[in-house]
This record gives sequence, C-alpha cells and structure tokens, in this order.
Amino acid sequence: MAEAYIVGAVRTPVGTKKGALKDVHPADLGAHVLKELVDRTGVDPSAVEDVIMGCVMQVGPQALDIARTAWLSAGLPESVPGVTIDRQCGSSQQAIHFAAQGVLSGTQDLVVAAGVEQMAKVPMGASIVSGMDFPYGEGWFERYGMQEISQFRGAELMAEKWGFSREDLEKYALESHRRAAKAIEAGYFDREIAPIAGLTKDEGPRPDSSLEKMAGLKLLREGGVITAAVASQISIGASALLIASEAAVKQYNLTPRARIHTLAICGSDPVYMLTGPIPATEKALAKSNLKVDDIDVFEVNEAFAPVPMAWAADTGAALEKTNPNGGAIALGHPLGATGGILMTKMLHELERTGGRYGLQTMCEGGGQANATIIERL
Repeated sequence: MAEAYIVGAVRTPVGTKKGALKDVHPADLGAHVLKELVDRTGVDPSAVEDVIMGCVMQVGPQALDIARTAWLSAGLPESVPGVTIDRQCGSSQQAIHFAAQGVLSGTQDLVVAAGVEQMAKVPMGASIVSGMDFPYGEGWFERYGMQEISQFRGAELMAEKWGFSREDLEKYALESHRRAAKAIEAGYFDREIAPIAGLTKDEGPRPDSSLEKMAGLKLLREGGVITAAVASQISIGASALLIASEAAVKQYNLTPRARIHTLAICGSDPVYMLTGPIPATEKALAKSNLKVDDIDVFEVNEAFAPVPMAWAADTGAALEKTNPNGGAIALGHPLGATGGILMTKMLHELERTGGRYGLQTMCEGGGQANATIIERL
C-alpha cells in the first residue's frame, strides 16, 4: 500500500489581535512558514508539486489565491502552483487531507499543506459583503427556517444539551491557560515555532487568569453561559507541513516523522454547528481499527469550551490526554491556520513524550468536522 508521511511541520507563534503580528501582511506570514519548511526539511523546493493552503476569509489581503501569493513572496520557484481552500475552521486540516490523498493516490509525491489567517487585518465575517445577497438562499430557509445560525448559538445549545454550567466551562478554560503557560515555560513549543517580527512565543495565554476574573465577564447573550473567557481568541498565525511519498523520502533523503494513518470527515447538524468532532472521531476510530484508549494525544480545537467537553463525554476520551499543552482558548484560533497548527503541536508532543498515535479533530462552519489519526515513526 502507498503511504503518506509527514516529513516537516512548522508554525508561527500565534499572535493576538493587537500584538506583535498585527501589521504583518498575511502573504508574508504564509511565506515565512513556507520558506522555513523548505529550509528545515532541506527539500528541493522545485520538487514540490502543489501548495494547498487553508484560509477562511479570502478577501482583501487574503484574496487572489494566497497559497500562490505566499509561495512567490517566499522567493520560491515559480514552477510550483498553489491553491487556497475553505472548509471554515478546518481549512488547513483539510489541506493536510488533500495533500495526503494526492500522495496516497500515487498521483503526487511531495505536497505542502499549509494555512494562514490574519484576523487583525481581515476580521471574521469580512467575506460577507454588505449590499450583496446573504450566503443562505431560499432552499436553506425552507429547510432550517429563519432561526439564528451562528457559532455562538451553537455553543450555547451544546452547553444546554450536555448540561454544562458557566462554572464548568470556566474551570475548563482556566485549565487550558494553565497548560499553555506551563508548556511555554518548559519550552515545549520551541522546536515547532518559526519566530517572526520579533515574536518567539504564543501571545494568547494568560498565566494570571482566575475563576474570579472570568466570573466578572459579561455573558455573550442574556440567559446564556458563554463568555469571551470560554471562547477561542481572535488570532494571527500560519502553519505548514510537508507530505511525502515513500519514493520522495528515498529520492530526496527526507526523514519521515509520522505517517498519515486514517482520514475521516463528516457532516453534522448545522444549527448546533459544533458537534461534528464527535461523529468524526467515531468514524476515524472505526476506519482505523483503533480504540479511543489506543490514542496517546488528542487535539480537539477549543472553538468554545463545550466542544471538547461534550466530545470527551460522548467518546470516552480522557481530558488528561486532550489538548495537553492548552488549546485555542489560551493559544488562539487563527481560523485557516489552526488545523496545521494543531497537527504541528500534536506531532511534536508525540515526539516529546514517545507516544505512538495522535488524533486531531475540529468543528467547522456549516456543521462539519475533519478527524485525522497519525502514527509517530
């Protein structure tokens, strides 16, 4: 059988909306990790067959196929094409899937999977242009009615369905900050980060956070339980991974670090929107013939605290092995880059701890989720 290997994985530090990366052009963010990936792996860049880059808000400075723009901005060969994809928050995880599928199919040998999002310059929702038709048409409203469709409502619906109180969510969020601060202090992320604009560490974690401070924040909606404290942060960042075939590994003297073990994706209720990681995980485990206890590290994107909490409750996964170095509540969620960031974190954590299997999943707009299992080599 053909195999697809991860031979390189790198990310920028994740910046906050008003932090060190706020003025960096997104094409330059993407270029930075692409060049760093080439330098770290030692691959001949002209041998790369495609650059697949996730980006959610493809307007303004992120328009016109930023995958291609970023590659050229990095000074890399003009002969290499690029394509930009949008599977909402899972865009760069889907880029990894597409890259792996190209290799597994035997049609490609070296593919870059990347992601970028500059949420200071291109805010969430920027692609919904004022004065133009809303993204939902008649067929949608006939099916789902005029009810509100938003991630914020989805988070509230999840908290209500699974019975999570505001205090439950805030305790989870505080633990995310604690884990992230500990990981940064211990240098766990140093190998995977490519410093940029003088920034060497993730800006989001708040070591001084407390339940008392969280309790003082305003609810996002009256009668709800969600506050900014239990939601992912608006962020800036980029990520890049190199996926290679066995033939490419031999030809270019590359070192496989993990193999892509299982790929799965599913749709779920678009009103709840954020529940997809549960069936996606179940599907991935069923395809892999692995059990939840076989997995050493889980990365489940913390779009909102109810997402990993409900996921753990339904899958039986241990929260101790889930986002072990903090998640997006502490570290941030630069939309199109997050899938690659999580994969980079998971790979390095497996290498640091000697674990064998990692499973990554994340909720996505429209009620979708990717799940990816990798095996460290």
